[in-house]
Amino acid sequence: MAPSWKFMQCLQFAARKHANQRRKDTKQTPYINHPINVATILSTEAHVGDETVLMAALLHDTVEDTDTTFKEIEDKFGTEICGIVREVTDDKSLAKEERKRLQIENAANCSPKAKLVKLADKLDNLRDLQVSLPVGWNEERRKEYFVWAKKVIDNLRGTNQYLEDCLDEIFRAAKLI
Repeated sequence: MAPSWKFMQCLQFAARKHANQRRKDTKQTPYINHPINVATILSTEAHVGDETVLMAALLHDTVEDTDTTFKEIEDKFGTEICGIVREVTDDKSLAKEERKRLQIENAANCSPKAKLVKLADKLDNLRDLQVSLPVGWNEERRKEYFVWAKKVIDNLRGTNQYLEDCLDEIFRAAKLI
């Protein structure tokens, strides 16, 4: 089935918002690849067909990492998508350690749709970290990220067995389970 007009508008919006951003890998991959990967993991691997979830996946970092506002997302894409994005967005006014603590603490209380986005987001990030270290990271920081991500994932369990199994494979390889 072809993506809807609204989905394609969402993809274009995310691409515009992230246009000048790069990932922290040595190749400086365009940042938009990450939200696209998150939506692709959900669609093609986890077989999530709900466009609301897929669109929220495309938008999941826009408020956190660009000048996008929740009002802008709500006006363009509706209350439900905005709500999911809101659930997965860190408050950048807080210290990094507090944001990480809140992600662990709040994960269990997220809606099922937000949990799907969080699972796919962590899966894409961990897959990237398996392949290479971001610029400025060392092995200890990578291991700390894996340990922290597992704590978040453990509070998302019971959401999607496929995604959880993929994450468990990564955690096994990292000797965390």
